[in-house]
Amino acid sequence: MCGIAGIAGFADQRSAREVVACMMHALARRGPDGAGLEAWSACVLGHRRLAIFDLSEAGRQPMLAPDAQVGVTFNGAIYNFRELRRELEARGTSFHSQTDTEVLIEGYRAWGINELVRRLRGMFAFGLWDAGARKLFLVRDRLGVKPLVYAHAPNNQLAFASTVRALKDAGLVREIDEQAVVDYLEFGYVPDERVIYAGATKVPAGAIVEWSPETPPRTRIYWTPPGVETNNAPSFAEAVEETERLFLRAVEMRLFADVPVGSLLSGGIDSSLVCWAIAKLGGDITAFTVGTPGDAWDETEDARATANALGIKHRVLELSADDAPTVDEQVTAYAEPFACASALGMLRVSRAVKGEATVLLTGDGGDDVFLGYPEHKHFFLAQKLAQRLPAPAARAWLAAGAHLPRIGPLRRAASFLNYVTGGLGAVAAAHDGLPVYQRHNLLGERLRDASVAQRRIAWSHESARRVLTEFLEYDRRTRFVGEYLTKVDGATMHYALEARSPFLDQDLWEFAARLPYEMRLHGGQLKAVLRELARKALGERVARGRKRGFGVPVQRWLAGRWRARLEELLTDALVERRGFIRTGAARELLAHTAERGFVPNQLWYIFVLETWLRHEQDAAASTHDATAARTASARDEIFVG
Repeated sequence: MCGIAGIAGFADQRSAREVVACMMHALARRGPDGAGLEAWSACVLGHRRLAIFDLSEAGRQPMLAPDAQVGVTFNGAIYNFRELRRELEARGTSFHSQTDTEVLIEGYRAWGINELVRRLRGMFAFGLWDAGARKLFLVRDRLGVKPLVYAHAPNNQLAFASTVRALKDAGLVREIDEQAVVDYLEFGYVPDERVIYAGATKVPAGAIVEWSPETPPRTRIYWTPPGVETNNAPSFAEAVEETERLFLRAVEMRLFADVPVGSLLSGGIDSSLVCWAIAKLGGDITAFTVGTPGDAWDETEDARATANALGIKHRVLELSADDAPTVDEQVTAYAEPFACASALGMLRVSRAVKGEATVLLTGDGGDDVFLGYPEHKHFFLAQKLAQRLPAPAARAWLAAGAHLPRIGPLRRAASFLNYVTGGLGAVAAAHDGLPVYQRHNLLGERLRDASVAQRRIAWSHESARRVLTEFLEYDRRTRFVGEYLTKVDGATMHYALEARSPFLDQDLWEFAARLPYEMRLHGGQLKAVLRELARKALGERVARGRKRGFGVPVQRWLAGRWRARLEELLTDALVERRGFIRTGAARELLAHTAERGFVPNQLWYIFVLETWLRHEQDAAASTHDATAARTASARDEIFVG
C-alpha cells in the first residue's frame, strides 16, 4: 500500500516537480517507508512507499524500465505477480527486484496495457507513463478497492493522486462542489461519481483512463461483474465445494508478504472463515480481536472460542473508554466528508493493530456478493412476487399506495409493495436522506431546492421484476465502493496498514455473482453458501452467528457525550455561513431529540461535515509558509487557466 501522485502536460518541469512533491507530502501517512520522484519532459511521477514486498532499495518507486522509457507509480498488491513473472521470464525478461511493481512495467512492455490489466489479480491503482508513446494510463482495480482521483485542466494538463486532499493541498482543486455536498447529506459519503472538490474526477472501478498531450483523458471500463447464470448451475453442495476451493486459494495468495501479517477475528462468519483458511493452509500468523469490555458489541468470547478451536495464535487488544475514537481523527483520515459510523471503529482497530502487523487480512466483501444483508432477501422476495403480479395490479398500487397510512407494520408492508411495483426507483426513494432535512427545515439557502439523481430513478413494474439484480449493480456502484471500501482503505492507510480481503478476490467474486439467487439464499438464509461452509469448517456456533462489526453508537453519543461539542460547532458554523445548513433548525432538532437519548442520523452527518470543513479551513491556513508559497507559485505557473 502506498500513496501515488503525478502530473502530465506541463510547460515547466521544475514547477511540476514541486507540485508533485507537495502532493506526496499530503500522502505521507499512506507511505511512511520512503519517497521517490521521477521526471520526464512531459510527465512527473511521485510515490510514498509502504514496503510490503522486497524491502530493499530495489523496490523503491516510481519504478522505471531499464531504458527509463516506462515508469510506474503503484498502490496496492498484485497477488499473482509470481506467476506473471515466471511467464515473462520464459520470454527472456530479466528482473532486478522481488516486487510486484516490476511485473507491471515488464508486463506492459510485453503485452500492452489492456492485456496486462486483464491478467492482473489483485487490488491496485497505478499511473503508468510511456515516454515513447507519450501516453499516461491511470488504472483502478476491478472492484475499486484502491482509490484514484485526477484533475484535468482546460489546457489538457492532468494531475492525479490517491486522494483528492493531495490535489487540494497542491492547489490543483479549490472550490467545494455543491452537488457533492448534497450527495453527502443524502448518503453520509460522497459517491464515486462525484468528488467533494469541483474539477476532480474519481477513476471508476474497473477502468483505464488514457491521456496524451494531443487528446484529453478518455475512460474505458475493462471489467464488469458477470450476471446470474441459471443454465448449468451447480448444485448447492457443489457451490459450497467450489467456494471453499476458490476461497482457500484467495487466502493463500494474500498471505505472501515480507512484513508481519495478521488477521482480524470477530465473532462473525466471514473473519472466522478467513482464520479457518489460514489455519488449514498452515499459516503462522496472529489473529487480532479488539476487545471492548462491558460494551454490548464486545466479541472477545466468541473470537477466543474460534481461535481455540482452530489452534491459532490469538491476541485480544483491549480498548478502554479513553481509547474512544474522535470525529477529528475521522476527518483527518478521510479526504472527503465521511460519516460512516463504523469507520470510527475501523480506525480504532487499525490503531490497535499497527504495532503488531503491517498486512491485515479482513472479512470484508462476503455479504455483498454472497447476499448477506437483510435487504437482499427482501428484494429477492419482491422480485419473485413482481414476476407473478399482473401489470394492472401493479399500476393500481402505484396509484393508490401513496394515500394509505404508513404506521408500524403498515409502513413496512407498504414499502415492500412499493418494491414489488416500483422496483429500483422505490428502493432509492425509501432512503431517509434529503426528505428528513426538508421535513425539519434543515437545508440552507443554497441547498433548499437540492435533489440527487438517485431520487429521480423512475418507478416501474418492469424494474420490480428484476429489482434485486438492479439493486446489486446500483449498490456496487454506490454504497459498496463509496462507503464500504472507502471505510477500510481510509482507516487502515491512516495507520500505514495494508488491508487484504479474500472475499474481494476477483475469481471468487465472479463465481459467486453467477450463482442463482435461490442458491445464495438457500433455505431462506442470508449468505447460505458461506454459512454452510462455516458449518462444515467451524460448527453450528459460528454458522448461526449474527453479523458483527466494529460499530460506534454515534446517535446515542450525540445525545450524550458529544452533545456539547455539537452545540458548540453549530455556533457560527461554516455549514451555515456557506448556505448548506440552517443551524438554528439543527439546534432545535438536537434539543427535541436528545432528551430521548437518540438523535437522527442527519445530525451526525452535519456534525461530520462541519468538523471536516473546519479541518480543511485550518489545513489551508497552515500552508502559508515558505514551502507553500513556492508551491503556490509553481501551481499557478503550470495548472491555472
